[in-house]
Amino acid sequence: MKRIFLAFSLMAVALSSSFSAAPAQAQQVLDRVAVIVDENVILESQIDQLVAQVKRRSEQAGQPLPSEKVLRSQAIERLVLQELQLQMAKRMGIEISDAQLDQTINRIAADQGMTVAELRQDVTSDGTSWAAYRENVRTEILTGQVQRAAVQRRVSVTSQEVDSLVDLIDEQGANTVEYHLRQILIPAQSGSSQKAIDAAEDKANNIISELNNGGDFAAIAISRSAGNNALDGGDLGWMSTNEMPTLFADAVDGKSEGAIIGPIRSGIGFHILQVEKIRGQQQVKVQEVKARHILIKPSVILSDEKAKERLQKYRQQIISGEKTFAELAKEHSADPGSASRGGDLGWSRPARYAPEFAEKVKTLDVGTVSEPFKTQFGWHIVQVEDRRMLDATQESKRDKAYQILFSRKYREELNTWLQEIRDQAYVEEVEK
Repeated sequence: MKRIFLAFSLMAVALSSSFSAAPAQAQQVLDRVAVIVDENVILESQIDQLVAQVKRRSEQAGQPLPSEKVLRSQAIERLVLQELQLQMAKRMGIEISDAQLDQTINRIAADQGMTVAELRQDVTSDGTSWAAYRENVRTEILTGQVQRAAVQRRVSVTSQEVDSLVDLIDEQGANTVEYHLRQILIPAQSGSSQKAIDAAEDKANNIISELNNGGDFAAIAISRSAGNNALDGGDLGWMSTNEMPTLFADAVDGKSEGAIIGPIRSGIGFHILQVEKIRGQQQVKVQEVKARHILIKPSVILSDEKAKERLQKYRQQIISGEKTFAELAKEHSADPGSASRGGDLGWSRPARYAPEFAEKVKTLDVGTVSEPFKTQFGWHIVQVEDRRMLDATQESKRDKAYQILFSRKYREELNTWLQEIRDQAYVEEVEK
């Protein structure tokens, strides 16, 4: 009865302005409640607007449309689910400010290669008002946040599932990836004495150490390899894992360019391989930086300006040689995790830091002490000690596999969750 009373009350409000402003047209209904959804309603005008929008899009795309009755029914279902999620957003305290809305619209325009003015012209060219478009975008943001809050916690992806999908992706792509290999063979026949085998293995390990310290693989192969391709610098040419010996394939699979592999024991000796080049595989390289910093946190007794001045002083002491970076970090840094190590943050990818910090470590010259700058944690000076590039191909594969699995499960759970909230809701169409 409460919901019926709500419906009639809202219909009365919708009609009241027409009754007072134009008594002679009191029977003309400007809008009406079409559907009651829990404690709120859907108006007839909302259904008409959505139906008209779908019709315009279908006409532009040259797509056939269902009957008016089916189209209206589908529009009602969409609006019911939307209304249920908007009610949830209100209960959860989720709001989208105009500034957030503007940022999203700017991204939409940029993604379509337009300015906001051009997007606005494109939107309004088919009769849609810009204000209505903005509110539709706001609604999409709200419902998206509600869905993520409700559905993400229902999705679980295990490491075993990720590993299995990575293996499947690798298997499907195995024939397309080729490796250019070089080989150094240290002979040790299977019938040799244990002493001879141990000596050959020691020789192979010494060569690997030499290679890891910058030794030239081709030159060492020419001078020390017993392989029949030794005079070619140990060049084995291009081959896929399906074409190379299984012993090599298992060791080479997943390795990056430049990798030194071995020693690999076979019936004829110890093999040392170098992956010179890879083709047919998308390699992902990421940069890591080794940095250290000093953090000063402003407080009720230490203003922003004073914190900045203090770091300026420390910077000058480091540059002049009066103090070392490590000494000052141990004495003054407010970061407990790094202060005891002289401010050392170790090796890390810039993206893992706060945006302002990440930008500094990406652009700062190695060895330079930065000017003081501020992040959400306080004021910093930072010094980049070194940079390196790492092969993140395997990690990228795992990330891709995780995203595939998560997206698949998320869609399944989202559909289930939407059906659940629809089944649990009070929905009543109001007869005309």
